Amino acid sequence: NTVGARHARPQRGLLTRPSLDEVRSYRAHVDAGLDRLFAQGGVLTDLIELGIAHEEQHQELLCTDLLHLFAQNPLRPAYLAEPQRPEPVELAAALTWIDLPEQKTRIGHDGQGFAFDCEGPKHDQIVPAFQLANRVVTCGEWCEFIADGGYQEPRHWLSDGWDVRCAQAWEAPLYWEKQGDVWWTMTLSGWRPVDRQAPVTHISFYEADAYASWAEARLPTEVEWETVAQTQTIDGRFSDTSGLKPGLQVGDDLLGLFGDVWEWTASAFRPYPRFKASGGAVGEYNGKFMSGQMVLRGGSCVTPPNHIRATYRNFFHPDKRWQFSGVRLARDLD
Repeated sequence: NTVGARHARPQRGLLTRPSLDEVRSYRAHVDAGLDRLFAQGGVLTDLIELGIAHEEQHQELLCTDLLHLFAQNPLRPAYLAEPQRPEPVELAAALTWIDLPEQKTRIGHDGQGFAFDCEGPKHDQIVPAFQLANRVVTCGEWCEFIADGGYQEPRHWLSDGWDVRCAQAWEAPLYWEKQGDVWWTMTLSGWRPVDRQAPVTHISFYEADAYASWAEARLPTEVEWETVAQTQTIDGRFSDTSGLKPGLQVGDDLLGLFGDVWEWTASAFRPYPRFKASGGAVGEYNGKFMSGQMVLRGGSCVTPPNHIRATYRNFFHPDKRWQFSGVRLARDLD
């Protein structure tokens, strides 16, 4: 907004698309210009780094937007052919609980290397003792929630969430449709039966919170999530290894904290203590969005592999479902 009027977002579909040759020509023009800039050395380095990170965000959004667009196409086209691999013989890991003691922790980015402004400053937090689920909720478990009337029972839902559920007639995650006794869903590989062993995805914060209430648990705070994440290696299914869909989670330890699906937290997207937005247009990048949105953590199956950090704060409005968003449960530990 600082640099001038923009084309209205709801009307972007009315813009004429350039041809593929024009797009490639423009890309070559931009690359050549950047090559000349880099040759000067140390010019606008921070801004270029931010621009590259921003484009990585758009790499992910292109996948989510393609899926949303294809899901509305009656032909239900596939963007990516289904990988040829044997059917998994293992089942998703049993859901277990990991006990975490009360502790003083430090979260947030320390300023070493790139991070978005909203990831800092690093600061102290007190974390009461809690339990974190070893894995995210599966589609099979979500089917149990549906079968038990989870979408019809208002006592599990926040008031705003229930209003949205009723207004939009939610009965299942986005893209799910029941055919006979089998749930089907739209994926980037086309129309497929729901994999009951895979992480549930395309759910809103409201749905995640309702499921947690139904399961007699809660969502973790982002402080709890990062306290655990900063002890883990960033190793998961991202856009280069996932086939662009969440996968089976097997094993005995903490699973899938990074990759597969973004994990909703109970935390509002608000500034950390001592946060100050940068000057100029760059200051609008994250700070202006710190209202009415909830934090997600961990990345997903369509996130570029080098884009994620333990401190990374994604954020969306609580009713949004088109992102690859899922849920990991937490509980208080008395």
